[in-house]
Amino acid sequence: MITHLGRYEIVGELGQGAMGVVYKATDPLIDRIVAIKTITLSLAQEERDEYEARFYQEAKAAGRLSHPNIVTIYDVGRSGDIAYIAMEFLQGRELRDILNDDKLLPVAQVLDIVTQVAQGLSYAHEHGIIHRDVKPSNIMVGRDGHVKITDFGIARMASAAVRTQTGMVLGSPKYMSPEQVMGKLADQRSDIFSLGVMLYEMLTGQAPFVGENVNAIMYQTLNSIPPSPSTLNASVPDMLNFIVAKALAKDMEHRYQNALEFANDLRACRESIPRSAAPAELARPIAAATLPDASQNVVDAGDDPDHAVTMRLSPSFDSVGATMRLAALTASQEEVEELSKTFKMARPSMEEINRAAPQPQVFAKPSQANTVRSVAEPQAAKGGGLMLLAIIALILIGLVSALLF
Repeated sequence: MITHLGRYEIVGELGQGAMGVVYKATDPLIDRIVAIKTITLSLAQEERDEYEARFYQEAKAAGRLSHPNIVTIYDVGRSGDIAYIAMEFLQGRELRDILNDDKLLPVAQVLDIVTQVAQGLSYAHEHGIIHRDVKPSNIMVGRDGHVKITDFGIARMASAAVRTQTGMVLGSPKYMSPEQVMGKLADQRSDIFSLGVMLYEMLTGQAPFVGENVNAIMYQTLNSIPPSPSTLNASVPDMLNFIVAKALAKDMEHRYQNALEFANDLRACRESIPRSAAPAELARPIAAATLPDASQNVVDAGDDPDHAVTMRLSPSFDSVGATMRLAALTASQEEVEELSKTFKMARPSMEEINRAAPQPQVFAKPSQANTVRSVAEPQAAKGGGLMLLAIIALILIGLVSALLF
């Protein structure tokens, strides 16, 4: 094992990273423990240039970010054929190791972890950085429950010198978004999809898209709609079914459009779960400073405590059925027939759609009212109009009678 990298003194090996060895080291100048991530550059010239450029891109990407939920980068350098990044040494475990313990975490704890990841991603996205490889092995969970995102090695920045070629797939197959699978341009919504996959796995103990090989997983990602988490874990509330379904929407336009919106919904769901359901160290409120302008992204229920925002769905919520009902209301006849063949499900009738529609329990702000209208509103409006006409007719009849008699 090497003993020095630049001015850093190597203490021991922490493990193997995606591109090289990760060491524990000390910085003698300020007497600080650091983690050193390395890659070996003894490759063919073309590969060497690509790996080194992407490695320094990670340092540049993460080094620009200063957020409680993102690992802090201290330094970058090169020693012979080894390039390295010095970063903060984290006391805790990889989320991947925690999930490998084969025990489902409490739902409240899952929400605490994923909310923190969403907050960190939101900050990165605001600074023009897309992670592109969100997965449990790139998430560190501290002993106090504090979460850090690591490994921006394949992040795409707006000003990046290293750009992904068209059609080149980067990322981990199980957590890739549909657009990444197809080699299309990815944006912040791709990170949201990957985080949705991670959330699903944490809630159910299994990935939403599985297969015997990479191609099978990619096919599932593009074509399969997984069952709602509550069918696999009875402790998952209905609201969380909705959140997962929205995060995993195939169409980017139907997905959460930003990670802050995702974090707000996760936080609202967390607040509906008793604090006793999570370990004390994970039950702390999320600091307001880490969620700027959060009030602009949630529905305002006013000061009435009885008007709590629940956004709950029917206990029989099924993502395939919900998709078919939505398509029947909004898509063309041809599109609905195509979906019907794909899902092997008959087109739902209006009676079935109205019966399955969740009943809202709160009125939104005027600017958001169109997002929470009931399917039955047009019929109610029609009935109200007929009643008004009847009242006017009776008044006219009364006036005519008074004049004649």
